[in-house]
Amino acid sequence: MKAQALLALASLLLLTVLNVMAADQSAPAFTPLRPVSRCLRPDRINEWSVVDNQTVIARTGPTRYLVRLRADCPQLGIGQSLRFNSNRANQSIGWGALCGEAGETVSSRDQPPCAVQSVEIIDRDQFDQLSNRASQRGRSP
Repeated sequence: MKAQALLALASLLLLTVLNVMAADQSAPAFTPLRPVSRCLRPDRINEWSVVDNQTVIARTGPTRYLVRLRADCPQLGIGQSLRFNSNRANQSIGWGALCGEAGETVSSRDQPPCAVQSVEIIDRDQFDQLSNRASQRGRSP
């Protein structure tokens, strides 16, 4: 009887460990852009678009970026404003770049700051496809 109880307990423990490992593997990888010179510089944005509640694209000259957010941000871009806020570390070096690191946010007049999940460089075709689906757009003056 004790052997069966120990076997059942060991099996339950093994299943728990396997479930935790599977959950860790399904979480999105966190890999900021490097070097920092490749990151999105808010002071150089020519145009931006809100594709959906968790996706923003931006262009800085010939370079185009895909910014994914950690949560739904339904009011993003309303009022033709969008603010890209870097973390304190990147602010301190004077670049204010968004690389997909902790502490970076995107916000607008009616939307509290939304945490950035990732930032990646995309090609022109991807940018144009996403731009066609955008609900809000803006350009720098």
